[in-house]
Parts: sequence; C-alpha cells; structure tokens
Amino acid sequence: MPALGEARTVRVWYDSKCPLCVREIDLMRRLDRRGAIDFVDLYDARDCPVDRSELLERFHAQEDGQPVVSGAAAFAAMWRAIPRLRPLGLVARFRPVLWVLEAAYRVFLRFRPRLQRLARRALDS
Repeated sequence: MPALGEARTVRVWYDSKCPLCVREIDLMRRLDRRGAIDFVDLYDARDCPVDRSELLERFHAQEDGQPVVSGAAAFAAMWRAIPRLRPLGLVARFRPVLWVLEAAYRVFLRFRPRLQRLARRALDS
C-alpha cells in the first residue's frame, strides 16, 4: 500500500477472465511492493474512461494526471511504477524503443487467443 498521503501513481485495467492476464497481474502485484499501482478488474470497473470492448482488446493504463494509454505504452507506464522495472519503462519513453515494443505487442495479440486456450487447458488439467 502507498504510504499515508501518497497516492497510487498508475491505474491498470485487466481481464480477470484471461489466464495470461491474471498471471501477468499476479507477477506485477508481487513486484509492486509500494502499492503504486491500482489494479482494476475490468468486470468490476466503474467510471472507466474506456469502453469495456476496447479494454478487452488491448492492455490499458493511466498514470496520474495523464491520458489513458494502451498496448506497449500501457506496459511501460506500469513498469515505471515498479522500481525494478522502472529503467525499462523509462527507456520505453524513447519513440524508437516504444515503436519496437508496440510492434512486438501487436504480434503477441495475434497469438493471444491460442495462448489463452492453452493456458485454460493447463489450468483445467
């Protein structure tokens, strides 16, 4: 949890019905020892500035006082809130780096449905 008077710095929306997403968020929660990230299950989200269908298509995050971002930019925002990952998040502020990360994220999105099915089968067995 943040220290008294210290606000969370990033809000992250995630799909609690996606086994890959849940594993990723579980890891980020363990790394977020300061409690700087507000992890919001998109099925419980209220007053969300993004439509749920968009949240299901791509990863979204919002740093305090900033617009909502998605894809690689959202991961970078989350990484910047975690001391161990902060250097990676800072490097991602450079456009060429973010472009490469976004390209990789888009490739991942093509395989995500198959990976989700595999993950569900592994959990069910």
